[in-house]
Amino acid sequence: MKKMFFVIVLFAGMAGVTFAQVGVKKKRVPPYEFGKVTINNYSEKVGLKPVQFDHWVHRSKYTCRLCHMDIGFSMKAGETQLKAADNMRGYFCGTCHNGKMVYGDRVVFKACSKEFTKEEVKRCERCHLSAPNPKKEAEFEKFAEKMPKERYGNGINWEQAEVLGLIKPIDFIEGVSIKKAPLATQKDFALTSKIEGIPDIIFSHKKHTIWNGCEVCHPEIFIGMKKGADKYTMVDLFQGKYCGVCHDTVAFPQTDCQRCHTKPV
Repeated sequence: MKKMFFVIVLFAGMAGVTFAQVGVKKKRVPPYEFGKVTINNYSEKVGLKPVQFDHWVHRSKYTCRLCHMDIGFSMKAGETQLKAADNMRGYFCGTCHNGKMVYGDRVVFKACSKEFTKEEVKRCERCHLSAPNPKKEAEFEKFAEKMPKERYGNGINWEQAEVLGLIKPIDFIEGVSIKKAPLATQKDFALTSKIEGIPDIIFSHKKHTIWNGCEVCHPEIFIGMKKGADKYTMVDLFQGKYCGVCHDTVAFPQTDCQRCHTKPV
């Protein structure tokens, strides 16, 4: 019992030290808002509300790699410089939102158009909308209630949802993606914890490649291709580097220590 209490105190201390070094602890957002991105490079300049992009909607259908590699969305907010003209040419959102692509039993709605009637303004409001949005919140709650639960983030265990076949993320779009021979996946390995009593991290390439392939992480996020080549600390991660690029923003947050520190002491 004493040992368990000691480990819990260490976890809390480690998180506390990290937050102390990088600033005030962030407020925990509601589950339906976790992973939300506001796109406002040009919207308000032309009299439209900013685009509210919900990652949960898209990650339930597509892999991260498909959007960030094949389609070309930057991993950094505001860096893509997305314009309506790009969508109309079939780039970025317009790759799928073109009024022609079929997903399941329905056609994906067209994102942008040069000409539209007053009635069609509602189509614009599917993306250019105010936050908070009760309709979107209700859609999330309906989706989440059938998904495996998680403590943090948006409360969904996406990895388990994929394993159980509740979601089947698409990783290929004809005419956009290039078919390549799959690379051999490395085996799981342990990353040694720097604090005595804290379990080592078990890192799984297999779990990450399902969503990211190899390209999302290498070489932009992790330059080294060999274990131990990249040197980083929890402070780096909480500052949004390395694992922190995705975790805390879209993937489960790093405050859920036990999702990574899983090897028994």
